[in-house]
Amino acid sequence: MKERQYYMVREDVLSESMQKTLEAKSLLDRGKVKTVAEAAEKVGLSRSAFYKYRDGIFPFHTMIKEKIITLSLNLEDRSGALSSLLTIVASVGCNVLTINQTIPLQGRANVTLTIETNGLRGEINELLATLNRMEAVESVEVIGTGA
Repeated sequence: MKERQYYMVREDVLSESMQKTLEAKSLLDRGKVKTVAEAAEKVGLSRSAFYKYRDGIFPFHTMIKEKIITLSLNLEDRSGALSSLLTIVASVGCNVLTINQTIPLQGRANVTLTIETNGLRGEINELLATLNRMEAVESVEVIGTGA
């Protein structure tokens, strides 16, 4: 049997049925509906399409729980920027495993941060959004995941 391949794709490239399947699964997981039929109807999806995709598509945050992720961040060269970044990571329950920072050039430094998400309170997307909102952060990108 051929080994399965996995890919990470942006939401906007998923088919409408796949996106609706994710919505339906979320409704079921949060207890907003009790049955697959209710969930499918609420999001405008056939039950057959739900069953076709349900075991093959998952939100990003569910795939990285209890895992290690590596982030690449571009930071402005300002005092306390890295410290503030690490404080946020720690405050949501992540454990920092490695930090690599380039020498700042033209007022910017690249930071590669590997974190363990076992203790993450909330979702990884929330952490990424919080980091992106930091004044000194120009960009945040997930560049790798592992167990």
